[in-house]
Amino acid sequence: LFDGINVVVLAICVLLCLAPFIHILAISFSSNRAVTSGEVSLLPVEFDLQAYRSVFSDMTMIRSLGFTVLLTVLSTALCMLMTVAAAYPLTKKALKGRRFVMVVILITMFFSGGIIPEYILVKNLHLLNTIWALVLPGAVQVFNMILLMNFFRTTPKELEEAAFIDGAGHFRILTLVYLPLALPALATLSLFSIVGNWNAWFDGLLYINDYRNYPLATFLQTIIVQQDFNKITPDINELKNISQRTVKAEQIFIGMLPVLVVYPYLQRYFVKGLTLGGVKG
Repeated sequence: LFDGINVVVLAICVLLCLAPFIHILAISFSSNRAVTSGEVSLLPVEFDLQAYRSVFSDMTMIRSLGFTVLLTVLSTALCMLMTVAAAYPLTKKALKGRRFVMVVILITMFFSGGIIPEYILVKNLHLLNTIWALVLPGAVQVFNMILLMNFFRTTPKELEEAAFIDGAGHFRILTLVYLPLALPALATLSLFSIVGNWNAWFDGLLYINDYRNYPLATFLQTIIVQQDFNKITPDINELKNISQRTVKAEQIFIGMLPVLVVYPYLQRYFVKGLTLGGVKG
């Protein structure tokens, strides 16, 4: 009886979580009349693909989607490279000044320079309106580095000593010993980076001047929150047949879809990657 009640309660929670996504998907596949009259709930009414044809014919939306994919891949790769490069040496007690470096890094975790100094720095480096303005400021995440450091500390020292005896240097030990063992942690941190970069909209609004180069999250924010429809370019005749609410729902669903596809493949590493390194011994 207890297990049955648990299954029912959890099933209800899952349905409550899925209901908004299903509702948005149903709206995106419904006709203008059905959406305007409020007939759509969890199933499409008067199935219609006009909104999808309209959005995929809008080159601004396609360009934003491609830009976001490139941004996410580049940011995640650079973030993981910098995180590994910082976490590995900081776990070595023989490194001189290790404590001072850790204190300096931890200070940045609690105190930031602020938006205005960061904007001035990016401007003076001539990075405005480029993809690097969105990539470089967040290349090193202190929280991710600490998680990876804790994982590296749990790796048996005997493996490292055996590699040293065989003549391996630190670079080979890192790539052949530590990184293969750290796959759960790396997958977890990569998931953090992917979701964070995919959903980030404020940086694009701050550093990108041309709306045609907006990341997808920034583009959707201007359309859905600010309701600035000057940034979309569908055929004027199509606007008579589709609802703006349908177009918004379709764009939201397209924005969510890549993360929903990637997450299940990395989810099995998620809990393991967070807990490994938390307990020693």
